[in-house]
Amino acid sequence: MIVVIISCLSLALTFLYAFLVFFLRTGWQKIPFYTPLVVLPKTKVSVLIAARNEAESIHLTIEDILQQNYPKELFELIIVDDHSTDNTSGIIASYADRGVKLIQLNESEPLNSYKKKAIAEAIKVTSGELIVATDADCRMGKNWLLSVVGLYQEKNFNLISSPVVYHQEKSLFERLQTLEFLYLIGLGAAGIGNKMPSTCNGANLAYKKEVFLKLGGFKGIDDLASGDDELFLHKVAKAYPGTIGFCKSYDALVYTHAKSTVKEFIQQRRRWASKSVKYKDKKIIALAVCMWLFNLSLALNFVLAFFYPDFLKLVAIQFVIKFSAELFFLEPLTNFVKRKGLLINLTFLTFLHVVYFIYIGIMGNAGKYNWKGRMVK
Repeated sequence: MIVVIISCLSLALTFLYAFLVFFLRTGWQKIPFYTPLVVLPKTKVSVLIAARNEAESIHLTIEDILQQNYPKELFELIIVDDHSTDNTSGIIASYADRGVKLIQLNESEPLNSYKKKAIAEAIKVTSGELIVATDADCRMGKNWLLSVVGLYQEKNFNLISSPVVYHQEKSLFERLQTLEFLYLIGLGAAGIGNKMPSTCNGANLAYKKEVFLKLGGFKGIDDLASGDDELFLHKVAKAYPGTIGFCKSYDALVYTHAKSTVKEFIQQRRRWASKSVKYKDKKIIALAVCMWLFNLSLALNFVLAFFYPDFLKLVAIQFVIKFSAELFFLEPLTNFVKRKGLLINLTFLTFLHVVYFIYIGIMGNAGKYNWKGRMVK
C-alpha cells in the first residue's frame, strides 16, 4: 500500500512538473521576437554598473558600451566602485575624458547590500529617463542599447528584462552551467509572457527612473545582499501590473561567464536562491515548491530502488518525462541564442540537476554565503 501511495504521488508530481514546463514554453512563445523599428532614438539613458575588483575585464565592458550604436548625447555611463582592492577605480577613472563617471562608495558602517547601495547612489546623479543596469564583467554587441531602448520607446514598459547568456566556456562543467542558466533566463521570460513575472537578471535590466523613485527604490528589500533585480521586478509588477516586458532580440543579448569551480557556482546559486524568502506572490512560491518536490521525489525514489526494484521503473518514467519536458522547453531557447549544440549536454544535466536543485533549495535559505569576498545573507 505504501509503495502504491508513493508511486501515485510521484507520478502526480512528475506530470505536474511536465505541465509547468509546458506552461513555461507557452509563455516564451507568447513573447514576439523584437526587431527595432527604424525610428530616431529620443530617450536619454543612464547605464549603471556596480563594480568590485573587476580590474581584469572591466575595460572590455566599458569599451563595448562606449561603442554602442546610440547617440552619444543620449546616454551616460556611470560606474560605482564598491570598495575594490585592485585597480578597478583607476581603470574607470582613465575613461573620464570619454565621459565615463566614477563614483566610489565610502561606507563607514558595514552593509549587507552593497550592490543595492551602489545602484541607489548612482541613480541619485543620473540624468537619464531610463536606467539600464549591467555588470562589470559583461560583453554586448553594438546594437544592445538600440534594441532595449527601441522596445521601451514602442511599448513604454516600466521595466524591461533582457536576455543574458554565458559564453567562451572552457570545460564541460561550464557548458552545463550555460544550459542550466539558459533555463533560468527562459523561465524569467516565460513568466513575463504568461503575465506572472517571477525572475530576471541584473546583468541586463532596464527600468524607468521615475518608477524607481516612486517605489522608494530598494526600500523593503534592502536587507538581503542580492535582489536588486528580481525583488525589484516584483515591486514593479505589484505596483504596475502589465507594464513589464522582455526584449526577445538577439541584439539585446548580454554575455558573461560561467563559474570555473564548483565552489564558486554553489555560492552564486545560493545567493540567487536566497531571494526566494522575500517572494510574496503565492503563485510563484507554489510553482517553485512543486518543482522542488518533484526533484525530491525523484531522488528519494532512486534511493528506494536499491531496496525495492519496482521503483526502478518509476524512476525511469520520471527521468524520461523530465528530460522530454526540458528538451521541449530548451530547444527554442538554444535556437534563440544560436547555441543548439548545447542540447547534447541535456541528458547529463537532467541527472545532475536533481541533486543540485534539492541542495540549493535548502541551502539558499540557510545561513550566510560569500559574495565578492564578503560574508553576507
